[in-house]
Amino acid sequence: MLTLDGTRGEGGGQILRTALTLACLTGMPLRLERIRAGRAKPGLRPQHLTAVRAAAAICAAQLTGDAVGSQTLTFTPTTAPLPGDYFFDVADAASGGSAGAVTLILQTLLLPLALAAGPSRVRLRGGTFVPWSPPAPYVMQVYLPMLAQLGIEVSCAHPRWGLYPRGGGTLVAEIPGGATWHTPPWEARGPLQAVTGIAFVANLPSHIPQRMSDRARTLLHQAGLAGQIEPQHVPADGPGAGIFLHARYAHAQAGFCAWGRKGLPAEEVAASACAQLVAYHRSEALLDPHLADQLVLPLTLAGSACILTVSKITQHLLTNVETVRLFGLQAPRVVGPLGEPGALILEKMDD
Repeated sequence: MLTLDGTRGEGGGQILRTALTLACLTGMPLRLERIRAGRAKPGLRPQHLTAVRAAAAICAAQLTGDAVGSQTLTFTPTTAPLPGDYFFDVADAASGGSAGAVTLILQTLLLPLALAAGPSRVRLRGGTFVPWSPPAPYVMQVYLPMLAQLGIEVSCAHPRWGLYPRGGGTLVAEIPGGATWHTPPWEARGPLQAVTGIAFVANLPSHIPQRMSDRARTLLHQAGLAGQIEPQHVPADGPGAGIFLHARYAHAQAGFCAWGRKGLPAEEVAASACAQLVAYHRSEALLDPHLADQLVLPLTLAGSACILTVSKITQHLLTNVETVRLFGLQAPRVVGPLGEPGALILEKMDD
């Protein structure tokens, strides 16, 4: 049994989710200790517990410590990942509901099910556009298209938005299974083809998304970028607002978002997302900061040599790389200081 210290790296849920994915794929029994020990609310939160139980469902894993607040977990797979029709609701792990991020749960399950022997359908309910996690538009427009270039084809629908604190959003993924890896086609991102986006609100006045949209177009124009940002009302259980910007290049995708909150002007929300996009664009790097850590596992499993530039090295990236190595796999090497531009380098897989 592999024992991992949950305080390694960024010390949050990242090491848990990566370890669950790798345990499903390798069949290696896993014990995690001191899970999120340094957080204000340590241990498993509803989002993490749902990911644990979801991962256990797809490989019939035996569990101990699967409870909200638990800082110790054992996870023992008893079978290879099983294709099927799955439904997981974060609210089942939390009295009174939860806006825990279902996109992170999907990413925990996606690779094991993509490599399973048959097709799967995964339906998730919870938060789909919440802080500290990739929003559903990012997963659909950035992460999944980049995965497709590696041979992992997944289609995804987002019929209802889940916003903090109520959640209740839905995400549905169709995963064909039986994937075969392709050699990563990336060397440089190529020329910018389009910047598009959505400035959205749920159950709030129409002037808010219009102000976000107007401000985003103005700031992008000032940076020499043309953007099509659509103001929209979206279906959700409670009020909320935010913006998502998608930069599409010839050979890469990148995404940036910001969340509204009470007392924060709509124009400042738009400015935050625009500043992230412009910084990435000017870096000339291939991968945005968040995509870099999300591609560590697919790149490791694909096993092809590559050098991918990254606009900013994050602690999540370093945590993912270290976790992969603890499983005895050949992870990409990170070059560059934390918080600065760098690169992911994957040497040819050892024979």
